[in-house]
Amino acid sequence: MIELGVRERVAPDRVPYLAPLPRSTGKDATVTTLPKCPACSSEYTYEDGEMFVCPECAHEWSRQVEAGSTEQALVVRDAFGNLLSDGDSVTIIKDLKVKGASAPIKVGTRVKNIRLVEGDHDIDCRIDGFGAMQLKSEFVKKA
Repeated sequence: MIELGVRERVAPDRVPYLAPLPRSTGKDATVTTLPKCPACSSEYTYEDGEMFVCPECAHEWSRQVEAGSTEQALVVRDAFGNLLSDGDSVTIIKDLKVKGASAPIKVGTRVKNIRLVEGDHDIDCRIDGFGAMQLKSEFVKKA
């Protein structure tokens, strides 16, 4: 017997095994190439209806995401036209009122490690003293 966990025992002929997809070798054979998992880069993905599934990390993603991956990346520019990217540091250029907060975010506040997202507020970040925020790129400059 082979032990898989503390309480689980499986006979040697029943050991789970993940094998790559079989490849056809005939003259008219077509090789189906499935994408690697975007979360863990596993090669052992499989199709489940309109979804791709990774058996190693249980990540699921749709085929449309895979087809749309050839589209352009998100382009976000700051107030002065500089191109922003994930992980950049920015500085606030205008006092920003925050709902529910007693004080605004002051001019010159530095925000580190931004994330770009789609939508009206295209920057996700964490500001010391305020917490997680979404900002518009028109109120920041690249630091």
